[in-house]
Amino acid sequence: TYLEDYVLPLVDGPLVIALDEVNELFQYPRISAEFLPLLRSWYEDAREIQAWSRVRWILSHATEVYVPLQLHQSPFNVGLALRLHPFTLAQVQDLACRHQLPLGRRSRWYSEATVAVTGGELSAWAGAAGALCLAQGDLSLEQLIEEAPTQAGIYGDHLRELLAALYPHPDLQVALRYVIESAEPVALEPISAYRLESLGLVNLSKNLLTPSCELYRQYFLRFLPPSLSSTYG
Repeated sequence: TYLEDYVLPLVDGPLVIALDEVNELFQYPRISAEFLPLLRSWYEDAREIQAWSRVRWILSHATEVYVPLQLHQSPFNVGLALRLHPFTLAQVQDLACRHQLPLGRRSRWYSEATVAVTGGELSAWAGAAGALCLAQGDLSLEQLIEEAPTQAGIYGDHLRELLAALYPHPDLQVALRYVIESAEPVALEPISAYRLESLGLVNLSKNLLTPSCELYRQYFLRFLPPSLSSTYG
C-alpha cells in the first residue's frame, strides 16, 4: 500500500492517524464494507510488520455501526473504546468562550438553556454552535427555547439527521416512540435499547430507558408516526 511503501519508511517514531466522523461512511455500505476491514487488517499487521507497529489509530464516530461486518473484520471491536459523556454547564460555557459565540452578558442564561434543552448532548450542541455564531446575538433566549424542537430551530439540521437515521429502521421508530410517550422509565429488548443509546437518543440506567433530553422528546413526538406506539406497551 502507499502508506506502507512510501509513508511509514519515513517515520522513526509513533505515527498517529486520526479519522474523524467515520460514521459518514456508513451511508455508503459498499465502500464501508471494503474500507473498514482494510483498517482492521492494518491494525492486525502491527503484530508482524515493524512499520505498522508504529501506527496508532484513532477512529471517532457519532452513531452505531450498521455496516454488516464479521467480528474479525471490524475495526471497532479492538483497541480501547471511549464514550464521550454529555457536556456539563461549565463545559458548555467553556466551549462557547473558545468558539467566541456572541452571547454577551446573557452567556450563562444561554448556556443553561442549552443544557436544559439538549441534556448536554455533544452532537446537538455542536450543531447549534454554528447557528449561534451566525445569529450574531440576535437570537433571544426565549426564541431559542421555543424554536429548539422545530425544523426552523438551531438544532434543525441535527434533528433531521437523526430522523433520517431512524427512517430505514421501523423497529427503532416504534421503540423510540414508546420511550418518549412514557412518563416513567421503560424497558426494551436489549438490541433496540443498545441501538437507541448508541444514537444518543436515550439514557440507559439499570435496564430502563428515558429520553436523553427534552429536545429529542418533543421533536420525535411531533415527527414520528403516532400509530407506531401501539406495538409496545
